[in-house]
Amino acid sequence: MQEAVIDVSLNTKNVFSSALRFAMSIDTLKNSPELVHELKTSAQEQVEFMLSEDEEVRLLITEEEVKSVVRLGISNVISMLLDRLSSLLVILPECTEFSVLKTLYDIEWLCKVLPRMELMKDLVFKWADVSSEILVIAQKCKLDSRILGVKVKLVEVTGKILEAVGYGIVIVPSKSRTCLLKIWLPFIRRLKTLVDAEGSECEYRMDEDLCEFIEGSMVSLVLTLPSNDQAEVFGEWMRGIGLEGVKFPDLSEAFEVWCYRSKSAKRRLLERCDRLAIVNLDH
Repeated sequence: MQEAVIDVSLNTKNVFSSALRFAMSIDTLKNSPELVHELKTSAQEQVEFMLSEDEEVRLLITEEEVKSVVRLGISNVISMLLDRLSSLLVILPECTEFSVLKTLYDIEWLCKVLPRMELMKDLVFKWADVSSEILVIAQKCKLDSRILGVKVKLVEVTGKILEAVGYGIVIVPSKSRTCLLKIWLPFIRRLKTLVDAEGSECEYRMDEDLCEFIEGSMVSLVLTLPSNDQAEVFGEWMRGIGLEGVKFPDLSEAFEVWCYRSKSAKRRLLERCDRLAIVNLDH
């Protein structure tokens, strides 16, 4: 009886691990792109179903073997994104903007399932490590309507990362939080300006829901930073408003909180100094 239970558990692990490997493109088949895409989509749906419905899988995701598969998949998909973005610079025929978008959709899918596995931090740290490299490549890409779509999707995925950090789903050091914000804030601001300039005929847009989502995530993230880092971010944000006239993302709410806290901290410091001065006079 015990052997039967072990066999069932092992089968579940094998199925889940195989589904994960296909879902994250660790295992690929030499078939037509349409069939590969269909299998990957099916595997992603299977992973989501097992995470939500299978009690055994909820226990399996704590095992190091399963975690290793997921971490391999994260590294694989990030490397693939960098390779495909780089290929856009040299306009390789086998790599189009659609292949980059597919990779970004895969990362977006990871943002949905990784929190259920308590592994979102692995993606966040990886994204933080490569953000500068991603943006260097993205900014070198010739701007046209197709590349605009890639950049908008980059912002959508980054929004998920900022949300995870800003709302405490993933805890990262303040230095990493500050770097994430400082790296992506100028890019997101400039992209919003470019997209708006394209007008209503542009296929890719940063709609109101996305903008509100980005703003909410950034406000929450800024409020988690040390006061000096907040001041630096607000300085950059206000310079952008002054030089470019672009207020998005609107950090006014976080700025008001920072002003209040700074004023309160300064008042407490002065009160403490006054008390110490009185004590010294008494002695």
